[in-house]
Amino acid sequence: MQAKGYHDWVFFLWIPKGAGGWSPQATDRQPWIQLDLRNRMEVTAIATQGRYGSSDWVSGYLLLFSDTGRAWKQYRQEDGVGRFAGNVNADGVVLQKLSHSIRSRFLRFVPLDWNPSGWVGLRVEVYGCAYKSYVADFDGRSSLLYRFNQKSMSTVKDVISLRFKSRQAEGVLLHGEGQRGDYITLELHRGRLALYLNLDDTRLRFSSGRVAVTLGSLLDDQHWHSVLIERFNKQVNFTVDSHTEHFRTKGEGDSLEVDYELSFGGIPLPGKPGTFLRKNFHGCIENLYYNGINVIDLAKRRKPQIYSGNVTFSCSEPQLVSTTFLSSSSSFLSLRAMASSLGGFAVRFQFRTWNPDGLLLSTRLALEPQRLELQISNSRLRLTHHTSAQQKEEVSTGEARANSINDGLWHSVSLSSRGLQVTMTLDNEPPSTIDLEDHMEAGDLYFGGCPSSSPADTGCENPTLAFQGCMRLISVNSQPVDLNLVRQGRLGNYRELQFNTCGIHDRCLPNFCEHGGQCSQSWSTFYCDCSGTGYNGATCHNSIYEVSCEAYRLAGSSSGYFSIDPDGSGPLGPTKVYCNMTEDKVWTVVTHNSTDPIRVQGSTLQKPYIMKFNYSASPEQLIALVAGSEQCQQEIVYSCRKSRLFNTWDGSPLSWWVDQAGERRTYWGGFLPGVQQCSCSLEENCIDMNYFCNCDADTDSANDTGVLSYKEHLPVSEIVIGDTNRTFSEALYRIGPLRCYGDKSTWNAASFYQESSYLHFPTLQTELSADLSFYFKTSAPSGVFLENLGLKDFIRVELSSPSVVTFSFDVGNGPVILAVKSHVPLNDRQWHYVRAERSVKEASLQVDQLPLRFLEAPSDGHLRLRLNSQLFVGGTAARQRGFLGCIRTLTINGVTVNLEERAKMTPGVSPGCPGHCSSSSSLCHNRGRCVEKNSGYVCDCSQSAYSGPSCKEEVSVSFDRESSVTYTFQEPFSVMQNRSSQASSVYRESSRARENMAFSFMTTQSPAMLLTVSTFSQQYIAVILARNGSLQIWYHLHVDRRPDVFSPRPTSLVDGRLHRIRIHREGKDIYLQTVIILCSFWITGGENFDEEVMQAGSKGFIGCLSSVQFNHVAPLKAALLNRGSSLVSVRGHLEESNCGLLADSTTSHPLSGKCESEKHDNDTRHDSAVIGGVVTVVVCFTLCAVAVMTRFLYRHRQGRTDASVSEKEHRHNLETAYRRETAYQAEPAYRTEKWFGKSTTSA
Repeated sequence: MQAKGYHDWVFFLWIPKGAGGWSPQATDRQPWIQLDLRNRMEVTAIATQGRYGSSDWVSGYLLLFSDTGRAWKQYRQEDGVGRFAGNVNADGVVLQKLSHSIRSRFLRFVPLDWNPSGWVGLRVEVYGCAYKSYVADFDGRSSLLYRFNQKSMSTVKDVISLRFKSRQAEGVLLHGEGQRGDYITLELHRGRLALYLNLDDTRLRFSSGRVAVTLGSLLDDQHWHSVLIERFNKQVNFTVDSHTEHFRTKGEGDSLEVDYELSFGGIPLPGKPGTFLRKNFHGCIENLYYNGINVIDLAKRRKPQIYSGNVTFSCSEPQLVSTTFLSSSSSFLSLRAMASSLGGFAVRFQFRTWNPDGLLLSTRLALEPQRLELQISNSRLRLTHHTSAQQKEEVSTGEARANSINDGLWHSVSLSSRGLQVTMTLDNEPPSTIDLEDHMEAGDLYFGGCPSSSPADTGCENPTLAFQGCMRLISVNSQPVDLNLVRQGRLGNYRELQFNTCGIHDRCLPNFCEHGGQCSQSWSTFYCDCSGTGYNGATCHNSIYEVSCEAYRLAGSSSGYFSIDPDGSGPLGPTKVYCNMTEDKVWTVVTHNSTDPIRVQGSTLQKPYIMKFNYSASPEQLIALVAGSEQCQQEIVYSCRKSRLFNTWDGSPLSWWVDQAGERRTYWGGFLPGVQQCSCSLEENCIDMNYFCNCDADTDSANDTGVLSYKEHLPVSEIVIGDTNRTFSEALYRIGPLRCYGDKSTWNAASFYQESSYLHFPTLQTELSADLSFYFKTSAPSGVFLENLGLKDFIRVELSSPSVVTFSFDVGNGPVILAVKSHVPLNDRQWHYVRAERSVKEASLQVDQLPLRFLEAPSDGHLRLRLNSQLFVGGTAARQRGFLGCIRTLTINGVTVNLEERAKMTPGVSPGCPGHCSSSSSLCHNRGRCVEKNSGYVCDCSQSAYSGPSCKEEVSVSFDRESSVTYTFQEPFSVMQNRSSQASSVYRESSRARENMAFSFMTTQSPAMLLTVSTFSQQYIAVILARNGSLQIWYHLHVDRRPDVFSPRPTSLVDGRLHRIRIHREGKDIYLQTVIILCSFWITGGENFDEEVMQAGSKGFIGCLSSVQFNHVAPLKAALLNRGSSLVSVRGHLEESNCGLLADSTTSHPLSGKCESEKHDNDTRHDSAVIGGVVTVVVCFTLCAVAVMTRFLYRHRQGRTDASVSEKEHRHNLETAYRRETAYQAEPAYRTEKWFGKSTTSA
């Protein structure tokens, strides 16, 4: 039946007017319905209905396709989703347009869900058109040769397209080469497609360093895959299925010169010079076109330019049928071991999987309780002979191979017994054997896992996990196993299997790991290794560095070298700069390759002197840095002797510099780019007022030093000097580093004073990942911060109640709501921080310093957030639930949204935000919080380790060996759990384990304990000084494993100098910053870890401790201010010190790095909570020198005189805040202990 203007044909399974439809028997364990389209067709859409006149319909199903009706492949939509949404009633029609068409003869519909009040019922309609195919079959020894009419073919443009399906993971599909060094080769390698292409580069022809562009995965699945190669000059588009790679070719030329012929399916002469891939293709190729020429059609018609050696023109179908083991806990296949005429037994099969662990085969032996287990363990194959409940013998194979056996490729394994030996063989590796005490007879064979019944009944028990993957070609005692008989219930038994298909799926294609993260995977999910990238998070999306020097200062850092990431989570990487924080302004300094003065002689306009400057940051990073700064400047020192900058006759420039965009600039100072002047002209002090520059006076000695401050032109990328060729003529110049200050994003704010008002911006471009962060303050009980809608998808962040911020979105898996509840109201007219992130792996929400909440995304759900409306900030498109208050520093994927500029032209919104705490100057430091007052402001330092009116005064304490302080607090987890029933059930929610620790210390003693956090479940974190004075960080998060130990290079910190330490852990990643040490960690293990920590603790600590911060708690300061609190107990003598002040008198050069624990064999991917509730802090230190204490007392008394009023108000607010926190934390909770200094028992 013809469709009207949509498809060429429509196939009806059942017509709605007639009664009926398909419904399986209730006893069918795996119901499905299969369509035979008679020939291969191109299917573009499908439609479903329920069974006519019934309550039976399918609400969700899988779609499989096959050429033969035996080997099936699951259809997956654009983002990898295999499940199709079905019907909600029996009569409605649900049409699904396929994102990519299916070219196949057979279709199979597998119901997943149906009407719970009815049964499975289905009517199907298929849309598509006829498919024309020109096929050639290659047997692994054949090839097609396309010979040119002339000796060689030279092309600047090529288009090659084909479709193939392969029986093997290796083989050449296309090859051509020329004598001058050009070549093109397309080959299958390890199930992936590699393209080698070189244009006129003889060096690459004779080298072994050819680089391939690789695409695709699992391409040896015996199903069709499409390939398209498009080249124009050096630009190439390489497409495999739906994935495209754009790249430039190697070589000097723009044309591809191939001599004599192109070969398809193999290389006919393996010894031919320049050929490096030998194995021919084994499979079928169809619709092969080379620059518009149908090569297979020419071969079928036996045209003279085609040579077809042993090629047939119909695709032979191998009888390889796979079975998928779906569950890592309950899948199994049991078969009876058939007797062998030779005695013993022999089992052979092939498998493929991504999982590093899983049981492949288990069988009970005649001599109970002996049994054999063949399993994948830690990515290697292991055979275990259990002789008793306690004794076993095992061998393994695969240790020497370059790739692990869980690489997704097919592997062959055989297990056989003969005499008193059992032999295991993997692929083509040497066999491994186990000796037996008696002849072996096997009982029932369990493939892939064990039944849920008692191991005593079956003799089978999963050692760790069941096998999750595919098996094929199973034979027992040389008899092939017909799995169709198993499916029909006529042979053996099974559970959680999918027959006639291999459901393996490459979750690293495409690679969702950002910023160069390495993707690895299991059967059900993927993981990103962010080591060395400068980013962390589930997909390496979040930068571990601050965006500016201003941000480092607000976090409490002092001057030094820092890595900054100017675009945050954006595509630009981090760069190292110097942050000068000694002045009122925080200067970011970026150096280049030529900072010393350089003398220039002998240059003319025809042959000028040219110097290009290479900065420590890339041009893109420099542009982002300059754009995000309030002001930038760069000094040019230019001394001259008879060397002019401008021609005195016509004013044309003789020397100039080039800006960041490559434009020539002729001004030498100031911020007026349109004026050809030097600084002396702007300041009206040139030595000759007839000229605008001192050097133009053409004297024996002059100077035109100036400061360039028009930041849109900075930095200077090049300088050109052209007038130093006369007698005694020379110039001496120096270009200073780029210096910028301020962070424009920090105080970019807008005030919303009408509920119906909003700001609108372009649609969010955040299909796969998005992070949103901002600050807000309000007195309203609720309001939408931002919203962006699509047809069905949406994303929204809002204040849903006075104490709850919610982050909600829908990417096609149903609405998801993530909420964080604060124990104090958030509509208190103070600034609060919000950060929401959504990626293909998880979603998270952070509010202030409250625990991070996150949800894991479903492994097989929709991935892309498809939006099409404008982004609304401060309201919604419906003009309802608008936000009233201030929003500032709105950043989306590393890009700051300019709220102020849009607010200038929007009614109901004004740029900026009123109040003292909204100014761009930093009033409160070191995590101090600015609190608005009616007649001013006050700094709340309750969450800072510092004190004073501006949270800048260090809190330091000296202890003797016997003194200690115990501090106890409760983390408010109980009130922050997200218990929203509206969150989609396919997301899993939890809190991410992480800590932030910072402190300073000074000592001359080792070993020593600096900090310890421990729980009553015997978990602990310890920071100690080893015997050699080096820093060690101990993490014992799993009580059944050895601790992880991170140690810097063995540089002693026991030198009587002050050292600042910052430690941040998130999951398995640890980041350390010290003032001297370069972070370069290794991990060690041993049985005496706990003893070494206790040794350090038993020595106590003789020295000074300052500015101790653990997450949002400052325990040392709390001990000084709350001595009467039930949460604080003091032993021995406790006295304030001033060792922290020493940091201000010296310039430190902090170096930062990322430290990651090596993974133990039994490691898992689950983070463990470190702090479960009550935390105890014990501090043990000794007195500092009397002179240091005298200096502190003098400064402390002077500070009281200068700021008595503000200090009194500040200390009152600080004590009030701690009392409030103490009262809140006094609720019952789990108990955890934390020590500083000496190791003691729980207080």
